[in-house]
Amino acid sequence: MERLESDPRTPDRLDRPFEDPLLYELFPALATNVEWGLQRTERALELIGDPHRNFASLHVGGTNGKGSVTATLASITRAAGHRSGCYVSPHLVSFRERILVDGDALTEDALKEYASEVRGAVTTCGLTFFEAATVLAFHAFARESVDVAALEVGLGGRLDATNVVRPMVSAVTNVAMDHADYLGDTLLDIAREKAGIMKRGVPFVTSESDPDVLALFAGLSGQVGAPLWHVATDRVQDLAIAADQTSFRLQTRSWGEVDIVTPLIGAHQATNTALAVEVCEHLPADLRPKTSALLSGVASVAHRGRDEVVTLGGRTWLFDVAHNPAGVSSLCDTLERIELPRPVIGLVGVLGDKDWAAMLPLLLSRCDDAILTQPPSAPMDRRWDPSEAARAVVSGRVPKVLEDFEAALAEAAALAGNGTVVVTGSVHTVGGAMARLGIAPLA
Repeated sequence: MERLESDPRTPDRLDRPFEDPLLYELFPALATNVEWGLQRTERALELIGDPHRNFASLHVGGTNGKGSVTATLASITRAAGHRSGCYVSPHLVSFRERILVDGDALTEDALKEYASEVRGAVTTCGLTFFEAATVLAFHAFARESVDVAALEVGLGGRLDATNVVRPMVSAVTNVAMDHADYLGDTLLDIAREKAGIMKRGVPFVTSESDPDVLALFAGLSGQVGAPLWHVATDRVQDLAIAADQTSFRLQTRSWGEVDIVTPLIGAHQATNTALAVEVCEHLPADLRPKTSALLSGVASVAHRGRDEVVTLGGRTWLFDVAHNPAGVSSLCDTLERIELPRPVIGLVGVLGDKDWAAMLPLLLSRCDDAILTQPPSAPMDRRWDPSEAARAVVSGRVPKVLEDFEAALAEAAALAGNGTVVVTGSVHTVGGAMARLGIAPLA
């Protein structure tokens, strides 16, 4: 597939450093407003010895669920006895969440050491934040002698910094309307960008269900020479969803019929897990897990802030980073399937460039009351107007508006009492709430 080396768009505006001061210690000076392409990342990696060629990789893209699939693959790899790397983004509370080795975050001291070793290349090549983080991750995995790294695409696929790797398997979860100002105005435009991670001779696996997108994938896979494999939703059988797990039965080629349990909650997580299992079907024989490792790896995955239910002081909290209509639809499906203490209060903070007009009706219909707030640490140029959003509500109970996040968090807790607060709308919102409630994603 043709690779464009530059693009006037600037994806790093979508992935700001949030509130973690560690970022400024790792990379005090980074480029901004640069062209979008792979040349800078490739050159920086070349300057430090191409560390991404020292380990095998699995590459996962998609609109929603790609982080969950990436985390599941890393967990399976670890359970199979291989030293695993996991690179995901963005983080909730700490930058350390992005780069894991054998399921653990690297220490701050280790990250600072590795960052010092790549800083010259980062500066010389004028890397942006996400590019620098990606180079740091690849260098860290090489220095930590990782065998297999599962890598989540940051944005799109074709021009994403992670797309410098040649993986054993590439995967795309799904395609929905999101980041249209960066990836294209139609579903097929976005799908084409995500399919840009296809590589000749590398199996490409997807759980997308839209016939037009699948037809596009089929045509592109033929052009590229990437064998296409599809995970149909009807492969998931006997689905059962609880507040602490999702279980289902799956027919596989390598392991026969297996009963799978994942701590990730929701019907969409069953599909994500089935996709991860299909990716494992295409691993070389020496890396393909045995049944016991497959099941234990799935059962021990951790990926925080995704339909995550936590009880604190007699109150239930559900954290979900849903930030587009498709994500909110999955969240609402989960809310309908599990029993949560009532009342259910929504604490919603959305970024201004997201389709909150489509997101809010779905979410508010599942809540007894809701508060709209400003996501803490949201970039100034991406802040929404919660008052405008509240005025746009045309049916049902009009949500309250509290711009101050800490006041909104306290009010949501008070309204919920011994019920449930659903925190959603943005990674900034979920991460901000977790930090203020003392919930450490790395614990």
